[in-house]
Amino acid sequence: MLDADTKKRIDAARDILVGKIPDPKSQVEQITLALIYKFMDDMDAQAEELGGQREFFAGEFARYGWAKLLNSGLGGQEKLNRYGEAIARMPENPGLPPLFRAIFNNAYLPYRDPETLNLFLNSINRFTYEDSESLGDAYEYLLAVLGVQGDAGQFRTPRHIIDFIVAAVTPQKTDTILDPACGTAGFLISAYKHIQAANSDDRGNDTLTPAERSRLAANLHGYDISPDFVRLSLVNMYLHGFAEPQIVEYDTLTDQQRWNDYADVIVTNPPFMSPKGGIRPHNRFSVQSKRSEVLFVDYVAEHLTANGRAGIIVPEGIIFQTGSAYRQLRKLLVDNYLAAVISLPGGVFQPYSGVKTSILILDKSLAAQADGIAFFKVEQDGFDRGAQRRPIDRDDLPAVAAELAEYLRRRRAGESMVGFALQTGRVVSKVRLAANGDYNLSGERYREIISSNSKFPMTPLGEVADFIRGITFRKADQLERATDDSLPVVTTRAAQESGIVEDALYHVPKALLKDDAKLLQSGDILISTANSFNLLGRTTHVKDINRPVSFGAFMSVIRPKDGILSPYLLQCLRTEFAVDFFRQNANTTTNISNLNLSTLAEFQIPLPPLSVQRELVVEVEGYERVIAGARQAAANWRPRVAVAADWPAVALGEVAEVIAGNAAPQGDEYFKDGVFPFVRMADVGAVHLSSHFTGARDWVNQRAVAEKKLRLFAAGTILFPKSGASTFLNHRVVLGEPAYVAGHLAGIVCAPEKALPQYVYTLLCQVDARDLTADQSYPSLRLSDIAAIQIPLPPLAAQQEIVAALERERRLAAGAGELAALLGERLRAAVGRAWG
Repeated sequence: MLDADTKKRIDAARDILVGKIPDPKSQVEQITLALIYKFMDDMDAQAEELGGQREFFAGEFARYGWAKLLNSGLGGQEKLNRYGEAIARMPENPGLPPLFRAIFNNAYLPYRDPETLNLFLNSINRFTYEDSESLGDAYEYLLAVLGVQGDAGQFRTPRHIIDFIVAAVTPQKTDTILDPACGTAGFLISAYKHIQAANSDDRGNDTLTPAERSRLAANLHGYDISPDFVRLSLVNMYLHGFAEPQIVEYDTLTDQQRWNDYADVIVTNPPFMSPKGGIRPHNRFSVQSKRSEVLFVDYVAEHLTANGRAGIIVPEGIIFQTGSAYRQLRKLLVDNYLAAVISLPGGVFQPYSGVKTSILILDKSLAAQADGIAFFKVEQDGFDRGAQRRPIDRDDLPAVAAELAEYLRRRRAGESMVGFALQTGRVVSKVRLAANGDYNLSGERYREIISSNSKFPMTPLGEVADFIRGITFRKADQLERATDDSLPVVTTRAAQESGIVEDALYHVPKALLKDDAKLLQSGDILISTANSFNLLGRTTHVKDINRPVSFGAFMSVIRPKDGILSPYLLQCLRTEFAVDFFRQNANTTTNISNLNLSTLAEFQIPLPPLSVQRELVVEVEGYERVIAGARQAAANWRPRVAVAADWPAVALGEVAEVIAGNAAPQGDEYFKDGVFPFVRMADVGAVHLSSHFTGARDWVNQRAVAEKKLRLFAAGTILFPKSGASTFLNHRVVLGEPAYVAGHLAGIVCAPEKALPQYVYTLLCQVDARDLTADQSYPSLRLSDIAAIQIPLPPLAAQQEIVAALERERRLAAGAGELAALLGERLRAAVGRAWG
């Protein structure tokens, strides 16, 4: 369990480095080297106290001892030179075991500032070797800040996902366990902790014998292609008590040296980014491909022992891509290895990837005797989808984990499955999966098993509605402005869930319309028919139409027939059943996902009597009215400060520093695989329920930071637009995390002894930027203009009271938003009752 003091010390070390080393991975590497350096000196000191001799810092390396480095009275530059020389020469030290030499291999000091080094070494000096056991958890926390995606597509796997996978494959103390793309060894550490917990008494004491513990240490193996990640893995294992961790630098896909090594358990989240031209693997894979995702899954399957189990995270391509290698791989898995598929929500790997993924659970012995495969879908994993991944109340993982564990237990034990029905998933027969030769592994394709629970007849959409495709009007026929003889046309941009957006319509001459069926009617439901992979849930309901309006290319109308109410049909089309149906049946052979209306006509919906439809519509519309009111209350709240007459007015520059943003780097090479948020004007909105910045659209890489000398804005900095400001009234935010900021924005850093950022932020939300400049067409503010803004300044205690009161108001407004979300769930549940 990570204690607060240790976490605080880790954060302090990172804060010292961030000004010189913005890259989190490089920060972690420098802290890693310093900790091991310090621990070796601590162990030498312990040996001397017990009457032994120094091993690590002896002979010519004695001059590099940590204590001598810190306590010898060296000047700043001398200390910097000696430390840099020490870490570079450490691999030559004959007193170091191979583990430590590997850790220091190719190590260097990436900055030349004596003051930064002195502060950093003093912060590391607060750790001692006695802390090493608790530092295992601390180091995992340190690794969690990496949040970077490597050139090969590596990204950190969240701890709760790792633990879920490990629990599913149930590693035992006698198993050989492998991660062939181990990164920072998170899966191996989780497997070790799982085994340790399973071999503990009622008091939590470890019951593993020394021999068992020794064998377990020898049975944990990890490969990684990156020497940097090998170093991090070695330290992580070392800090968890493994004196000789079995982590090696190895290219799993192209090297044959370890091809004949097998494992009882394989757990991994391999990188799935294939380089240009693809991977060039050797010829021993069962499935011939140049795609890394295919090769890694094949590798895992082929390297299991006879009773082997595996848990592997895969991108969605593995699930349903139609290429021959993908189909061949899925057939191999279904026939010989696959036990379960767990679909994860998109955004699990935010902020550095929004890729949609699934988990494959392989079990060779189970697959040989089971005639079906279990499919589960995780809608929520306990965190939101934002860049910060903040905790939320809903978490489907525990329920899925429990059912998956019981399903696998019964299957492995050969128990009867009669009377055992999955509540969070479904079992699909292998015969059905193989029916069309596609072996599609999306559980949603087989959802009709659930749909049949409805007590109402399931009816194809084509029997209850007509489908009318939009008109393709030529660009040359589109008018610059509306006239008495023109016809408005709805576009995909104009058709929003809330209704038709007038400003997004275009106009054509009425004479071009040859078919009145192409005019909207009250009760019509508009949908997008191209690039609509996720848009079926964004339908537009045409309630009252009092003028001729048509709809253009990429738009279609669903027009209800007698026997079904338009509002009921609308709600059916907004269910997850409709969205999932389209995702599995859309034509995705091109870059645009096209909606085939004939396929959509096959989608089945429950068809209750009209009286039941009316009751459901009344209930739903009641929810919608309350939801609209709650959302309006949440959206209309504004933080305001009531200014007392006796508060002195001061210039903003007297209580805060106003700093300029960075010139935006020009060129894609500065944003490729970006790892640092770069905030532009468009990212800054009028954020009233939370004044903290919620996410940048662009992320710059280390090259941009180094070559363009970008300045990092600290958390707590207020961002204020300084050009084009008349179009961004009230758009200011407080950065919740460090970020680089574009030149159209100014940063305001409050002096903590004078002003609170949240107090100043609230005041600045009440400042109209047009009052600060005479140019109303395109105002451009100087930093001095912003610094000259007059603000009322009560004492800090009064500021704290104001901020606390505003926070209470914010929570109430946020509560209105939460009420809207809660009622939205009830609305969906009401519609879902029709499906049973």
